[in-house]
Amino acid sequence: MLEPAGADHPGPRAFLRIGGLTVARQQAALALALKCERVICIAPGLSPEVIELQHLVEAAGASYHVIGNSRALLGLVTTVDDVIVLADGIFASIGPAAELIEEGQAILVQPIEQGLAAGFERIDLNHASAGAMRLPGRLIERMADLPADCDAASSLLRIALQAGVRQKPIPMPGESGQFWTIVRSDAEAHALEPQWIRQRTRGEGSLSPSQWLALAGVRSFGPALLHAGSGARMLVIAAAVVALLALGSGWFGLILVGLGFAASAWILREFAVMLARIEFDTGIGRKGLDSKELFGWPLDTIIIVLAAFGSEMHAGQHFVDRLFPPFMLVALLRILPRLTGARWTAWFEDRGVLAAALAVAIAAEFGSATIHIAASLAALAGILLPLGQSRLTRP
Repeated sequence: MLEPAGADHPGPRAFLRIGGLTVARQQAALALALKCERVICIAPGLSPEVIELQHLVEAAGASYHVIGNSRALLGLVTTVDDVIVLADGIFASIGPAAELIEEGQAILVQPIEQGLAAGFERIDLNHASAGAMRLPGRLIERMADLPADCDAASSLLRIALQAGVRQKPIPMPGESGQFWTIVRSDAEAHALEPQWIRQRTRGEGSLSPSQWLALAGVRSFGPALLHAGSGARMLVIAAAVVALLALGSGWFGLILVGLGFAASAWILREFAVMLARIEFDTGIGRKGLDSKELFGWPLDTIIIVLAAFGSEMHAGQHFVDRLFPPFMLVALLRILPRLTGARWTAWFEDRGVLAAALAVAIAAEFGSATIHIAASLAALAGILLPLGQSRLTRP
């Protein structure tokens, strides 16, 4: 954490942010994914960012050491240790990087044209470093012969080459979904955010319409929100405000407007969940807002009330009577995901689709009939779908 970032960022390059994550946090997550017992950080002092990282690493069960120069490694590494070295500013996908490093002691390399263009250090005529290596601890002893202010990663690279540590090429960019680069300035970090977010959201499975809209929003506006310091929590606040507007619209008789607000609140909720996953899902720290129950029952209650407001009133009927059909519909939609496969779960849980469908039905003056028919179909699905599932049990 000694290398400075460009003129557009006052601190070291280790604390540049991509998709809400600092480079240092991503490196710490990689170290923990490799089950490292100690994380050693070379930094000029205990800045707030260093202390925050220390708390995250120690909470994950590893020890954390901050040293001022490379020679201090001599007192922390023994000859029987395996040492994983990550260059300052290296930002790599945790899965592919961990798989390469787990295979044993090696210097990770790449073709010279690819490496030099990305800012990596030259090794020989044909290869450049990939910014990561796994070395035997006995090689650290050779740091005693070097100046205290030498670059640790570069010095250890030369020591490993002289000791004959094997070289292992990394896959070409784009292969195996890998993301492997050096980040040197805030401009580079900002430019990489869209690619990083697309990679982090590539694994989404079967999506409902609301999730598709949220995914498009994350990929379009997520980089700007994260780079500006705004994130999932601001979206949660916006979703809460829109949900209250939905309830207020229903109170004043604007049922269709209220259902539109309810659908928008759910889409904002999905947007917040996806953005929170990008912000916090790194293997260390909290998971953020990635919870199925975020705005679950509160928004369901608002939709039930709006549907009741929009239902036809019959002679001798009270408002409580009008609440029962939409309540049964929502309750059955909550039960169905437990009886079906993952393919349909997102659709049954999509309150944006439900609110939009109810708005269309109420606008066509078929609100009550639509709710009754939908609840009946949901009940039949709950009865019939489990019949097609295997009843075989393990002995």
